[in-house]
Amino acid sequence: MQLDNLIQSIDILKSINKKSQLDITGLAYHSAKINDGNLFVCIKGFQTDGHKFLKHAVQNGAIAAVVEDVQEDVEIPQIVVQNSRIALAQLANFYYAEPSKKLNMIGITATNGKTTTTFMTNAILEQKGLNTGLIGTVAVKYGNESYPSELTTPESLDLQYYLDQMVKHEVSHVTMEVSSKALESYRVEKVDYDIVTLNNISREHIDDHGSFQQYFDSKASLIRNASENSFAVLNLDNDYSASLINETNASVVTFGVESNNGHLTCKSLDLSTGRAKFTVEVLKPFGKEPNVMQPQTFDIELSVPGLHSVYNSMVAITCGLLNGISISNIQNALKHFVGVERRFEYIYEGDFKVIDDHFANAGNIEVTLKTVQHMDYNQFHLVYSIRGGRGPTVNRENAEAIAYWAPKLGLKDVYATKSESHVASKDQVSQEEEEAFLNVLEEAGINVNLYNELNDAIDDALNKTQSNDLVILGGAQGMDYGAGLALESLHKLKPHLSDEELFLPLKNRVAGVTKKQRELLLKLAPHQ
Repeated sequence: MQLDNLIQSIDILKSINKKSQLDITGLAYHSAKINDGNLFVCIKGFQTDGHKFLKHAVQNGAIAAVVEDVQEDVEIPQIVVQNSRIALAQLANFYYAEPSKKLNMIGITATNGKTTTTFMTNAILEQKGLNTGLIGTVAVKYGNESYPSELTTPESLDLQYYLDQMVKHEVSHVTMEVSSKALESYRVEKVDYDIVTLNNISREHIDDHGSFQQYFDSKASLIRNASENSFAVLNLDNDYSASLINETNASVVTFGVESNNGHLTCKSLDLSTGRAKFTVEVLKPFGKEPNVMQPQTFDIELSVPGLHSVYNSMVAITCGLLNGISISNIQNALKHFVGVERRFEYIYEGDFKVIDDHFANAGNIEVTLKTVQHMDYNQFHLVYSIRGGRGPTVNRENAEAIAYWAPKLGLKDVYATKSESHVASKDQVSQEEEEAFLNVLEEAGINVNLYNELNDAIDDALNKTQSNDLVILGGAQGMDYGAGLALESLHKLKPHLSDEELFLPLKNRVAGVTKKQRELLLKLAPHQ
């Protein structure tokens, strides 16, 4: 593609060293990933500035650059823009021929439950037999392709590439998690959504955004910026979600579990077994021809536990109905949906239990530990990965949630880890984050065993675990490899157990599985 044609998609302030009829072979924002003939976009990141690497990009083959600040000593053409992140999103969208317009796009945001809701929605679409794509915290998936995720929502260039691949693989519907950081940094700037959803908001990423209001505004922008041709699915039981009803051009569809003022409500909720059974009542018509949903009732049975799963399923149900999925397909999909990796996932159930859980924020911790309260066990052991790159506020609030539940659950020791060898540089734990977490637990009288490495924390906890105990591997990115490390540790503690007995819980994992473990799983279950 010629440079003159490509840059028509962006707002240009001025051009330096401009050359006509320059052929561009591709786009890049990372100087180490440049190919000959690429256009390099210098974006200002949270930790570094791409302008510092422009010379390196030129050495690697870049023949033109999009910049905010001109580099006088670089002789290639430089296209100056106000915001290079917006420009990257616009260029990527144009370069890949606006792929999101060729797909049915569902964007899901929330503080808690984005991943599960995304997988639930995808399961409903797949039950219909649709060729689907999925983008989120765990993986990017389409067709037979699956890649572990580096970000909840990929950088705009990577995102548009994935969407283009999905078009080429004849995907019809894409369900994706949309993070607050992605919205704030314009990663989804040019994505044309058909459905957007906001289920809940609680305190998360406060230090990253500056304040809770700014965090909410970032999340809310997905709804506020939705087009008049789209639908916005909002939760009436959450004040922040409900507040956006009149702040969008999208056609609004509302639901509630406690509220019965929306389009859909949840009736006759039974959580006696932990796994919900309930009736969905459609109170008002919604949707567009030919998929208009008329007032009626139908029953739902979930295989995943908890009240939070009811809310997640209400979003997924609504998205399914808006896409014309039959009620019977929705019922079957949710009845057989067994959950998502690292969401209260049992990885060992022998003489004691080991559960892997994505302990991302105080809301997640509250939900998980409330469930633990109803379980039978002798001693409760918590291995927790401190959250790096999220600031002291989130870590302090996470520690406060643990401290609140500790006496109720008989938790006296926490095996905390910084997971230094198992996180990317953006997720390394700072001294401030470490101190914020430790200070709260020490003040609460909870003993904290702190480890730099994830495997050391897990080994210590499992060595002290006895019959009928409960171990939870809690944490976000820093605990992704925890399940595999725990099973390796158990293999040493219980050599009589076969590889198949121990490691098959990892068989459907996308993230957090080492190459060696993947090779073992292929031997154990070659067709999985």
